Amino acid sequence: MYRGRFAPSPTGPLHFGSLLAAVASYLDAKANHGKWLVRMEDLDPPREPPGTADHILTTMEAFGLEWDEPVIYQSQRAQAYEQALHMLHDYTYRCTCSRKEIADSALQGIEGAIYPGTCRYAKHDPQLSGAWRIRTDLQQFAFDDLIQGRQSQVLQRDIGDFVVKRADQFYSYQLAVVVDDAFQNITHVIRGADLLASTPRQIYLQRLLSLPTPRYAHLPVAVNAHGEKLSKQTLAAPLDTSKAVPLLYQALEFLGQQPPDALLHGSIKEVWSWAKAHWQLDAVPRFNQRIYPASAITPDTDAHAQTDKP
Repeated sequence: MYRGRFAPSPTGPLHFGSLLAAVASYLDAKANHGKWLVRMEDLDPPREPPGTADHILTTMEAFGLEWDEPVIYQSQRAQAYEQALHMLHDYTYRCTCSRKEIADSALQGIEGAIYPGTCRYAKHDPQLSGAWRIRTDLQQFAFDDLIQGRQSQVLQRDIGDFVVKRADQFYSYQLAVVVDDAFQNITHVIRGADLLASTPRQIYLQRLLSLPTPRYAHLPVAVNAHGEKLSKQTLAAPLDTSKAVPLLYQALEFLGQQPPDALLHGSIKEVWSWAKAHWQLDAVPRFNQRIYPASAITPDTDAHAQTDKP
């Protein structure tokens, strides 16, 4: 059975970019008669304002999003991540390098500095603090993205040895997401293209841990007029639950679904009814990002007719 998921990080309220991932993953699950789950990726407590996770769930309910199983919280899954880290023992090593030390000797890869491997063969006192990194190699990792097409990456060349447990003892996103996708039996991952480069790392960990690899589809990311991804850091407006219908309409429009204008005057239930009946993953634009007008991010129903479609 198809099993999809939406996995927000509670570092701030949901915004239009979050809505795109929620809408697309929800509709693809429902169109395939599957289950849709919610996972709260609360792995970074210093960046998570109290009450944000509950606010996210309340916002999702206001938009008519319904999950099929209880929400799981990564903050409660440390034992599972530790067990996975133990299984990776032969491939990991302790890294005591500072960010400055790495930056001073690193090459640039597709996501910034590539760790130069300084600690890869060093012997450290096991009592010393530091991050845990996993050794990469020159094997090519390729997969067929359901939206973006064939993707490939050589981890050692493009990313380098990456962190699976941080020096502050919090587990990395890369490790946690792999463990939890397997735990929840996720078959399809529909998410933003900002995570496209992370997928080969996750496939690598899945293979090392003998876990299944889901099918992946990476949506175009909504960016502002400056080319910045909508996020808390770029001051993206929180979703306005009083404008759920126009926001859902514009999410469908952004995702290439061509909703009829009549939906703007319908109910949330009517929007979802149309969307479930007409969802086509193949219609989603094959771009890594799309600029979306400010008027669409904070929509006004009356102004919508005067706004050019992207």
